[in-house]
Amino acid sequence: MSDSGSGTGGELPSIDFSTFVLSLSTSALYQMGLVNGPDGAPVSEPDLIMARQTIDTLKMLHRKTQGNLDEVEIKLIDNLLYELHTRFVAL
Repeated sequence: MSDSGSGTGGELPSIDFSTFVLSLSTSALYQMGLVNGPDGAPVSEPDLIMARQTIDTLKMLHRKTQGNLDEVEIKLIDNLLYELHTRFVAL
C-alpha cells in the first residue's frame, strides 16, 4: 500500500497487533504531555481524560485478545500497560 495522501512519497508500514498497540501507547504518552519536540519541550498539554481512555482501550484489547496472542505480543502489551499505568499515576 502506498502513502499517496501524506506527501512523503514513502510506503506505509504494515499494521499488525504490535504496531497497533505501540501506536496507542504513543498516543497515550502524547496525551499525558510526555512526548517532547526537538527543543525538549512537551508537544502538547496533558489531557489526562483522553490518556485514561487510551489506556483503558489498551486494557480492553488485552482482555479481549486473551488466548489469541503469541508470547511476544503478550509481553509487549503487558509491559506497555505497566509503563503507561506507572506514568499516569505519577502525573
